[in-house]
Amino acid sequence: MLIHTGKKLYVCEVCNRSFGQKSHFKSHMLIHTGEKPHVCEICSKSFAQKSQLKCHMVIHRGEKPHVCEICSKSFTQKGDLKRHVLIHTGEKPHVCEICSKLFTLKSQLKCHMLIHTGEKPHVCEICNNSFAQKSQLKCHMFFHTGGKHHVCEICSKSFAQKCDLNKHVLIHTGEKPHVCEICNNSFTQKSQLKCHMLIHTGEKPHVCEVCNKLFSKKGNLNRHVCIHRGKKPHVCEL
Repeated sequence: MLIHTGKKLYVCEVCNRSFGQKSHFKSHMLIHTGEKPHVCEICSKSFAQKSQLKCHMVIHRGEKPHVCEICSKSFTQKGDLKRHVLIHTGEKPHVCEICSKLFTLKSQLKCHMLIHTGEKPHVCEICNNSFAQKSQLKCHMFFHTGGKHHVCEICSKSFAQKCDLNKHVLIHTGEKPHVCEICNNSFTQKSQLKCHMLIHTGEKPHVCEVCNKLFSKKGNLNRHVCIHRGKKPHVCEL
């Protein structure tokens, strides 16, 4: 009858949350006690709720019951599907309270917030360099290990980062995915397009510290600086 009357007789003494059913109350109390009575028989991972264990078991069975209606990609958990769907809808529900930038995933917002706080929680155990993102630390570690695990199948050149391999492969394929919206010139790399856009905008972000002359490209600035230093980098071998 508690369901119909709306009365909630079971009150949590820790957070004052109330429940109509004893089973829900007992389940809630596990949050405060930290108890995880439901254990996976395969990997021994423990869970507070039976439903969490049931959801976890799908990983071992290899099941992916949650299917995207747009692209048919399947997922183990419903939460993963919901996050994936945001890619199709373009929805960005997570907003930065400082700069109002929008993000699709909560994890992206959390990562972005480190820019504002200046926090760098990921520390290299070898040289104590710290990084805002775990991926940055992982990338940095290649400098110490010398590992280049990403190999080009065409020319066998190896790279420390997968993104560098992806950029390199475009040389072989001739693909130029980055297109200028003004003149339709296409480029292999995003950085090349960014550099090209300075022609249209007239922007010259690189400034000579000696004479304050402006340049659109850093390479042009570097060549110009040689004038002040008296350097002549291009020497005739004859």
